[in-house]
Amino acid sequence: MADWFLIRLPRVPGGNASWLIADSRGAATGAPQEGPLSLAAPRAAGRRVCVLVPGADVLLTETEVPAKAGARLAQLVPYALEEHLADDIEQLHFAIGRRAGDSSPAPVAVVARSLLQEWLTTLRAAGIEPAMIYADSDLLPENPGQAVALLEEDAVVVRPPGGAPVTLPAAALGEALDIALAGADGGGRGLILYTGAAEWQLHSAQVEAARANFDGIKVQLLTGGPLALFAQQLSSVAPINLLQGSYEPTSSHAAGLRAWRVAAMLLAGLIVLHVVGKAWQLHSLHSKEHQVDASIRDTFHLAMPGVQSTADARHRMEQRLQSARGAGQGLLAALQALSQARDTAPGTSVQALTFRDGTLDLKLSVRDAASLDRVSQSLHNNGWQASLTGGSNAGSAYEGRIQVRPGGT
Repeated sequence: MADWFLIRLPRVPGGNASWLIADSRGAATGAPQEGPLSLAAPRAAGRRVCVLVPGADVLLTETEVPAKAGARLAQLVPYALEEHLADDIEQLHFAIGRRAGDSSPAPVAVVARSLLQEWLTTLRAAGIEPAMIYADSDLLPENPGQAVALLEEDAVVVRPPGGAPVTLPAAALGEALDIALAGADGGGRGLILYTGAAEWQLHSAQVEAARANFDGIKVQLLTGGPLALFAQQLSSVAPINLLQGSYEPTSSHAAGLRAWRVAAMLLAGLIVLHVVGKAWQLHSLHSKEHQVDASIRDTFHLAMPGVQSTADARHRMEQRLQSARGAGQGLLAALQALSQARDTAPGTSVQALTFRDGTLDLKLSVRDAASLDRVSQSLHNNGWQASLTGGSNAGSAYEGRIQVRPGGT
C-alpha cells in the first residue's frame, strides 16, 4: 500500500502549510517540513494525499436518524441538524462518517461549502489533488477511559471519552479542561495532554492548578508538532472524509465505472438469471421503499407529535425547524462568548456548566457580585441573553449562576 503524504493547512490565511511523509502504518519516515504548498506538491506524487484543515472550521457532531434510512441518510441528516446550526443548511456541506451499528447515532462533519471550495481551489492551484480531507481535530487520539487534549499556540482541542472533539481558542484552556471532566462519574478522570515545550511553559501553571480535579494528568511534549501524532491515527481510526457527494475525488468515480463495466460483462453471460434477479430485486426495492416511508413517517410524528396527516411532510417540518432555529448557535459559540466575558472579570472560573436545548447554565466563581454582573453584561453586549439566577458568598469569593441563551429567543 502506498505511503501517506499528510498536509496540514494553516489556520491563518497566507500562513505556511506543514507536511509529513508516513508509511502505510502511519509511522513518520522523516521530520515534518513547513513552507508554501508549491514546495509540498512534488512530494505528493505516488502517495495517498491526506489534507488536514483547521478543526475550528469544522463542526464534528452526531445525530439520530432512522436505522433503515439507507440511501436517504444524506438527505435526512441536514434537516436533523438544522435546529442546531446558525447558518442556512443550503450553504453547508454535510459529510457522514461510519456508524458503529444501525442503532448508533451517525457521526457528521459540517463545513461551509464556500470554505471547502476555497481549500480545494488553493490545493489544486499548487498542483495537489487530495484523496481525503479531514478536520485535524478528528485525528486527535481517542482513549476510552481518559480525556485527550492537544494544546497548541493558538488553539486547544479536547476529546472526552466517547465524545466528539471540540476546538477552542488557547485562551479558553480552562473551559477545555471543564469539557474534559464533563460527564465523569465521581468528578474525576484521567487526562492525556499533548503540547509543545513553549506552550507547556506558558500554560503549565493553569494545568497544574487543575490537576486535583483529575485522577491524573499525563503530559506528552511534541518536539516536532502534532503531525506525527495525527499520522499514527490514519491506519487505526475512521475520521470523516469531507470529500463526499459532489466533492468526491474523480479517481473514485473512475474506479466505480470500472467496477460497473465488469458487472455488465458478467451480466451479459447470465441474461436468464438477470431477468429473474431483476424481478426479485424489484420486489425487494418496493419492500424497502415501504420501510423507508414508514421511517419517514415515524420521524415526522416524533418531530410533530399530535399531527396525524403526513401530507407535504418535508415542507411542514422545514417550517417547524425554521421556527426553532433561534436556538441554533450551539455550544461552541456560547463557550467562545463566555471566554470573552471572563476577560472583563479577572479571577473568574467556571465551576460547572450544562448545555441543553440551546441554553447554557453556568456556575461561576468570581471575586464579588460586581464581577458576576460584568460577566453577565459582557454576554449581553455580545448578543446573548444572560440571566442571573442566583448568587452567594463562598469564603473570600462569590459564587453565582447565569443562564445564557442566544439573543432573540
